[in-house]
Amino acid sequence: MELTINHNKKSFAQPLPSLEALMHLEVPGKTKGIAVALNDRVVPRGKWADTVLRDQDVILIITAAQGG
Repeated sequence: MELTINHNKKSFAQPLPSLEALMHLEVPGKTKGIAVALNDRVVPRGKWADTVLRDQDVILIITAAQGG
């Protein structure tokens, strides 16, 4: 399975079952302050477990940061 994550192509030997599974790999232990878009559409956090990933999907992960 090949995905584009934050403009970088990434290959996975096995298909990932859901967006939630990907998030556990990409940002382990962090759940607050994260927004995710799949193919240019925001996916609410409550839908991550039900969102199926397909080969060639494009994912954008945005993490909030404090600053001024």
